[in-house]
Amino acid sequence: MDDLGAYSKGFITNVPADLSSDFAKDFRVKTYKYPLEGIYVYSFEKGRMLYADGWEEVCGIPNEEINMLEIVNFTAPAFAPFVNEINDKALKFLHQRNEKLTEYSFTIELKIVHRNGSEVPVTAKVSVFETHEDGRLKSIKGRFQVDPGLKFGKVMRYAAYGPEKDAFETDLNESLFYPFHISQKELEVLKMLADGYAYKEMAEQLDVSQSAIEKRIHPLFQRFNVKNNAHLIAFAFQNNLLP
Repeated sequence: MDDLGAYSKGFITNVPADLSSDFAKDFRVKTYKYPLEGIYVYSFEKGRMLYADGWEEVCGIPNEEINMLEIVNFTAPAFAPFVNEINDKALKFLHQRNEKLTEYSFTIELKIVHRNGSEVPVTAKVSVFETHEDGRLKSIKGRFQVDPGLKFGKVMRYAAYGPEKDAFETDLNESLFYPFHISQKELEVLKMLADGYAYKEMAEQLDVSQSAIEKRIHPLFQRFNVKNNAHLIAFAFQNNLLP
């Protein structure tokens, strides 16, 4: 468990952005920022932040001070093991590819620790911002949106996007140290199950095989220590996975 996050932390620094740079000025003009949202661009090539905006209202840290190491470390303790592990798995996945990387992203719902000590619920989205000429990962962009309406149980929720979405999600999901987690794809069928859909109906609705539906639902039994579909649905309601 102590090694969780070690891979990704090996590629980041505590160097903040130079907000007077041409890149920062240009990016600010071209990028829309929502209220209560923090945005960053981090360059693996330069080993520093290239841009930061909105962080004082999100976590109490001025834009000129926020850095990538601080963003990784301000995750609330209850969420840190899962977030560190997802960061490692996502970066390893991206390091193994050099095609269409800018189409990949992932989101996590979590809490971060504000500089005043309070915990802030956010939805974090991290995407590939730029690649080298040979397609390798060069920089990433993050957007942390404060969402007071988020309700948490003990299950961590995430989603993966990209050309090889299934492979990306499988890599993130495989052998996770943190036991209570659910992907967007799994949550999708769980919601349908709670709405009374049979496996065959789900398969037809999602245009996949029935066995594919079973492969999304059945692993949740062992993961959440439940015995059947009814028990699984009750667990989902208890942990705010279902409205």
